[in-house]
Amino acid sequence: MLKVSRRSQVEPFLAMDVLAAAAALEAAGRTVIHMEVGQPGAPAPAPVLAAARKALKGGRLGYTEALGIMPLRERIARHYSDSYGVDLSPSRVMVTTGSSGGFNLIFLGAFDPGDRIAMASPGYPAYRNILKALGLSAVEIEVGPDTRWALTAEHVERAHEESPLAGVLVASPANPTGTMTSPEELKHLVEICDALGIRFISDEIYHGLVYAGRAETALRLGEHAIVVNSFSKYYCMTGWRVGWLVLPEDLVRPFERLSQSLYISVPELSQSAAIAAFDGTPELEAVKAGYMRNRKALLKRLPEIGFDELLPVDGAFYVYASVARFTNDAHDFATRMLHEAGVAATPGTDFDHTRGHRYMRFSFAGTEEAITKGIERLAHWLK
Repeated sequence: MLKVSRRSQVEPFLAMDVLAAAAALEAAGRTVIHMEVGQPGAPAPAPVLAAARKALKGGRLGYTEALGIMPLRERIARHYSDSYGVDLSPSRVMVTTGSSGGFNLIFLGAFDPGDRIAMASPGYPAYRNILKALGLSAVEIEVGPDTRWALTAEHVERAHEESPLAGVLVASPANPTGTMTSPEELKHLVEICDALGIRFISDEIYHGLVYAGRAETALRLGEHAIVVNSFSKYYCMTGWRVGWLVLPEDLVRPFERLSQSLYISVPELSQSAAIAAFDGTPELEAVKAGYMRNRKALLKRLPEIGFDELLPVDGAFYVYASVARFTNDAHDFATRMLHEAGVAATPGTDFDHTRGHRYMRFSFAGTEEAITKGIERLAHWLK
């Protein structure tokens, strides 16, 4: 019998499974409120759409440099100067097929099979799934209220003492919790990784979506950090599949070589359009204001209808809520909620193998109308 590779035996990404189940219900005529995936309900801003139309009108769309077109790399470098006061050479910027493509390159280009990469739990499930598929080991470190659900330098030191780490990955704001690592703690993390010879990876894809505190970029804190970002979240360009990395100089050519063979280049249309994303700030800030209203509504109404333990929502667009009052099986709860209430959300087991059965993640990236309907459907269902 023909075999299926061991490397493909990763766990499902449950948020995407819920999305598929919701789509099946919609195809059968049901209406579903989508709170399962981190996808903005707003379209890309007008300057992006105009740039895309112009590129299409030009006719030819082809391969580009594997590192990305220089005008986009230059514009991203300027963004770091404008937003963070960081003087960044465009030569260190690499355009990727979303942040997902960036993580594939990081795990392939900076690590070898068997290397151990530390990350917080709860955390984004695709990290560990990609690592497993590539023969690397995800070291999931449980975080909790004592550190506001954020990984610390002390966590890293202890894990490294138990068994050497090759990398540490920190997301701030984080998915699924929405909590942030303070600039001071981020600095400590970068410093301890530099001291121990550990690659530090900073997932900054939710920068721009901060409601409490300040988002700091690891680029200000250390010359060896790898920074990941994307046009999918703040810039409302999920389906365009375009993101970027900022790399230490020693990784630029290795990553370029890998990308030349893995996917040749990011679609030229998406790259050309993404240059204009930085001109869409007024629209994007209006979208963010909508998220803030959605956040406020959820933080008020979820406790009123029984979700009495919510994690801090510093940024991103998620509320991570305990369902322990209702169930000890978040996966079953999510299935019943979808089929009986028509509300799609992601069970915490996607993000945390140990404690996730007690939690659900609700995305508030949709429209205000959708989030309001979703809350009321939940309230009626839980009566």
